[in-house]
Amino acid sequence: QVQLVESGGGLVQAGGSLRLSCAASGSFLRPAAMGWYRQAPGKERELVALMPSGVTTTYADSVKGRFTISRDIVKNTVFLQMNSLKPEDTAVYFCILREILRDRSYWGQGTQVNVSS
Repeated sequence: QVQLVESGGGLVQAGGSLRLSCAASGSFLRPAAMGWYRQAPGKERELVALMPSGVTTTYADSVKGRFTISRDIVKNTVFLQMNSLKPEDTAVYFCILREILRDRSYWGQGTQVNVSS
């Protein structure tokens, strides 16, 4: 039904940048938020950034000032620009689409981000 495909992950040195993309396909109920979670080794999955339908954004404290989320609602895509990357940013990054009215979430397969020191 709803599929989310992430791209843009990879290996980068500390201080470098990456840009993640996520494209949604299929049918879903609007309004829907889109955003990013991540899961690092030995840790639970955590919210990185979220953007509901509209102009509002939410960031984890650990990425504020370094990461920027953006969204193209017409094309059902969401992006995450990651600058000044740190080794602690190493994780699998997952795209999420959340149907607000039904409180139903869809997840991508994840893309690996490795930041070396």
